[in-house]
Amino acid sequence: MTTTAGLPSLRGRRSLREEITGLLRAAVMAGELEPGVTYSAPSLAEQFGVSATPVREAMLDLEKEGLVEIVRNKGFRVTTPSPKELDDVTELRALVEVPTIRAIAAAGVSPADLARLRPLAAEIEEAARRRDFVAHVALDLEFHLALLELAGNPRIVELVRTLRMHSRLYGLRDESHRDALFASWHEHADLLDRIEACDPDGAEAVMRSHIGHVRGIWAEPPA
Repeated sequence: MTTTAGLPSLRGRRSLREEITGLLRAAVMAGELEPGVTYSAPSLAEQFGVSATPVREAMLDLEKEGLVEIVRNKGFRVTTPSPKELDDVTELRALVEVPTIRAIAAAGVSPADLARLRPLAAEIEEAARRRDFVAHVALDLEFHLALLELAGNPRIVELVRTLRMHSRLYGLRDESHRDALFASWHEHADLLDRIEACDPDGAEAVMRSHIGHVRGIWAEPPA
């Protein structure tokens, strides 16, 4: 069984189980938890500084999401999507998120909603500066789901959540790919600027470019 040194610290904004589930989900998406390796709840709990119980509960949550499979009496193992599945995720994200963001920008967003989202964009920037790619992935997911909520269609949010959870950033193990991911941090603030300006064309262009950047750093899944 294997531990990983790349897990970020807990942020304390949600319940312990939710925090750990979110961090483990991001670690899977970022490729920090590797397919083919069995991870134990006690070893991960030690890294988080918590008991094994909330980690086991988080593992069960991730199993329901299809991100991991339980290895009886040992822990869990990350599932592996194919390159075709990753391409399909990108295509569906573009079909759903791009027009939704355009519609949000065209309709306008309240100053209160923008004020709620800007700290998340700033946290993404800070994670990039720390070169904390697991935290970066977790915050990116939180940001985009919160932004999509402004469209008022919870089915869109859940669809994108599912699509994003089944992406994998295997390429992040390569330093140049990490640089490419971190270089995209400014796109979150740019997107909010376009939305604040009620610029649907600009918001659409930023969102389309952002999705393209993410797919561009996906690598072949490990053998």
